[in-house]
Amino acid sequence: MTTKSRSFLTRSAAFASISVALVLVGLKAWAAWRTGSTAMFGSLADSALDLLASLGTLVGVWVAAMPADEEHRFGHGKAEALAAMVQVILIAISATGIGARAVMQLAAGHTTSAAGDGIVVSLVAIAATFALLFWQRYVIAHTKSVAIHADHVHYQSDLLLNLAVIAALVLDQYAGFSAADPLFGLAIAGWLLWGAWRASSEAVAQLLDREWPDERRAAFVEAAARHPELSNLHDLRTRSSGTHEFVQFHVDLPGTMTVNEAHDIIDRVEEDLVARFPGIELLIHIDPKGHVDEPDNPLAEENEFAKLKDEE
Repeated sequence: MTTKSRSFLTRSAAFASISVALVLVGLKAWAAWRTGSTAMFGSLADSALDLLASLGTLVGVWVAAMPADEEHRFGHGKAEALAAMVQVILIAISATGIGARAVMQLAAGHTTSAAGDGIVVSLVAIAATFALLFWQRYVIAHTKSVAIHADHVHYQSDLLLNLAVIAALVLDQYAGFSAADPLFGLAIAGWLLWGAWRASSEAVAQLLDREWPDERRAAFVEAAARHPELSNLHDLRTRSSGTHEFVQFHVDLPGTMTVNEAHDIIDRVEEDLVARFPGIELLIHIDPKGHVDEPDNPLAEENEFAKLKDEE
């Protein structure tokens, strides 16, 4: 998939998220006024933060799609991770506020009203959220966007949140369990905090340039090993930045080989590896065969080809 196609998909997912959030904020504000439910107020606060977070996601994916320039020669991919972290902060703030309100309502013995209106709004919210999650899942599968993934995690929690609102209203008004609403509010706050923790992990990994998962690294080494001209692949380093991925490594080639011969070999290797791993930016450094890195170099790694044979 081209960079332009990835950009179109991520932006479409961000606009869809904003549209759904706008509709739900309006509906839940009305339902919260009608019911006085803490759980519904929590759901409203969550949707309002969804709107702010989705706006941040749109900015993030828009900036991330910008091509590399003189000041950002590796591109702008980490804007997605930054947008994801903004979402995490907003989710945590929302959860804290909902939890505090729930505790106060629990102590005061507050009851709700007009449960039917709140239930209908929650059912509409569930239907709209399902449609949005379906499109987000498609976009994530094709773009690996961490910003859309963070948005997706948040909206997944909305499904349970809306179900919790329905349960709270039913138990409060139809079963006479007045503590149900604030208790469900507390549960919603805890669930949001857990979602924030999960959503932050991938964004932090990108911001800290975490290596690819072991399985993907191993698959890359196996692909490189298909080229018998190469030997002693070492100093393999990988990282992701938004939808962009970067790989660099050293290989040994005979010292008697001309620059043109070595260049032709590396061109063929790069063409093959980029075809097998679309979207990567590849940097290969050539060492003369027999070269030994400085022993005090902490970044020097063992021969990946030798490790591959040992595992076999």
